Parts: sequence; C-alpha cells; structure tokens
Amino acid sequence: MGATNDGSETRPRTGASFDAGYTLRLAKAHEDNGWDRVLTAYGSGSPDPAQAAAFIASHTDRLQLLLAHRPNLSIPTFAAKTVATLDQISSGRLALHVITGGSDHEQQREGDFLTHDERYARTLEYIRILKQAWTSHEPFDHDGVHYRFADFVSDVFPVQQPRPSISFGGSSDAAYAVGAAEADIYCLWGEPLADTAEQIATIKAAAKAAGRTDVPRIQVAFRPILGATEDEAWEKAHRIVETIASRRNVSGSMLARRFTSTPQNTGSQRLLSIAERGDRYDRALFTGTAAVTGGAGNSNALVGTPETVAAALLDYVDLGVDILSARGYDILEDAIDFGRHVIPLVRDEIAKRDRAA
Repeated sequence: MGATNDGSETRPRTGASFDAGYTLRLAKAHEDNGWDRVLTAYGSGSPDPAQAAAFIASHTDRLQLLLAHRPNLSIPTFAAKTVATLDQISSGRLALHVITGGSDHEQQREGDFLTHDERYARTLEYIRILKQAWTSHEPFDHDGVHYRFADFVSDVFPVQQPRPSISFGGSSDAAYAVGAAEADIYCLWGEPLADTAEQIATIKAAAKAAGRTDVPRIQVAFRPILGATEDEAWEKAHRIVETIASRRNVSGSMLARRFTSTPQNTGSQRLLSIAERGDRYDRALFTGTAAVTGGAGNSNALVGTPETVAAALLDYVDLGVDILSARGYDILEDAIDFGRHVIPLVRDEIAKRDRAA
C-alpha cells in the first residue's frame, strides 16, 4: 500500500492526509523488504494518487507502482498522457488500476451520476481509448457513447512497450464482462478458496466470450494478521475487530463515513454473505474483519504464524492466482513484518516448484 498517511481502520492518522515523510518511509519499507509493487489508492477526498505515485517513483529505484484511477473525472486522452508521463518518470515501473465505482454515493461526491451499468460501459470505452492513445503514433478520431474527439495524437509515450498493464476489479456481471475483455490483471478481494475458484472460472469464461485467446492474470488481496504463535495471531485478530467496531461508531470519523451495513457494490455484498456463512475458512481466512467494516474494500484477513499465512497464500497460487496483495492494519510495521517473514517463504516455495517443473 503506497499510503500517504499512517491512518487505518484501527488507528486515526497522526498527521496530514498527505504526509510526505511518512509516504516516503512506507515506500522505502516496501522496497527494502521484498515487495514488488505498491498501490496509490483513490478516494473522493483523498490526495491525488497520480502525484503521490510521481513522488514515490522519484525517491525509489525498483519499487513498481499501481496507480488507482477513476474514469469519472478525466477524459481518456488526458489520462493517457498522465500515465505515459508517470511511466517515463518511473522508468517503466507503472501499472494502472482502473476503478469503475460500485457506490452511487461515492461517485456522486465527485459529480458522477451515471448508473452502475452505465459506469461500466463508460469504463470499457475508456480503456480502449487509453490503449490506442498509448500505442498509436498517428492521429485518430473517436465518436462513442461517452467520449468524442478528433485528430488526437500524444507526444508522450510509455517506456513500457507496447503499453503499461491495466488492472481492474469488480464482482458484478457488468464488471466481469468489461474486465475479462480488456484487463491484463483482474483483481479480486480475498474469499474462501472455493469462492475464489468460482470467480476465476467466471473470468476465464467471460474472457473467452469476449474473443480473447488469453485470460487476465489473477490478483487476490488480503489483510494479514501475524503472530509468533497461532493463539497470539488469533488474539490479535479479535482485538483488531474490537478496535474497528469502537472506531466505526465515532461520529464524523473517516471510518464511520465509509461504513455502511448495506453496501451497494457486489464485492462487498459477497464478503458480507461469506461472513454470514462463517467467520473462519480453509487454512487461515478470517471474515470478522470484513463483517465489522461492512465488507468495505479489501477486508478479509489471513491469520496465523508466518508459516501458516505463507501456506495459505500458496493455496491460492494452486488455484491459478498470479499476484498476491496484502496490507496490514499498522501499515508500516506490518509491511516490514510481512516482507521479512512471509514473502521469503512464499518465494522460496515457488522457486522450488519452478525448479521441479
């Protein structure tokens, strides 16, 4: 997580929303502890993730950046130039995470009053224009449902050829259709293994229906909660749930502002439905953290010792997951601990399997 302050569901931030010193410490902690990439996230009132990405890129050497971007405020030709410029600044370390938006309320905070399915139709048109703008050296016109322009050609192109990767998330039928057709990476929130397998199968089928000969790479995201022993990890997990519950009820807090017991987006609805079925699944999955936040975002946890959590992550690799994403509740310290104690175990096992293959 390329966060710009130290706030999380379990703690109020101690400084400004954009804290340059903390942003840099966190980025370097990821770079120095085995992480490949960090996300600069998007919120209607949050610091601009593109400028945060440029700041991180300018102060790191290897760390890749996943830039969260909503199509609601920027026309795609402008976004194409922004991303290409950031790819130049980072020497080819940028990927774009396109957020369509599953909440009418959150979208309307920035003046976007399209319906859910209209937003996904706009995203499909948007991504296709991005791809053309990054790869076409000849002027082109576009006359679509959401965008119209004439004689556009960019004078700045990405370092990566033919273009940066596009990642995408969503669990509705409209999301599957768009992401499976156009995304390079399809991002899922952590669910039980059986549910994740079903989602992967749905994405593969949608990609085939869209005429693709390949399929998006699959990313799955979790909230790791580590302990020196299993008991210690689970005690920590239950303390986190209690802390979130107490902060959620503080009127005016950012956590209270984001919380809803009846979320509109399908992904959060899925997380709450899974939590209603049970609070523990498979080797280490814990749904209590999702239940207490109303299924807000990436909120299911993997709980246990580093060995247990690493083994649980490898269970998802066995399903066909290509990219593993994780974010703790103490964002800085958990990034360091996970990088030191979990990532090497996962990488070593993958290397062993690759050698055997």
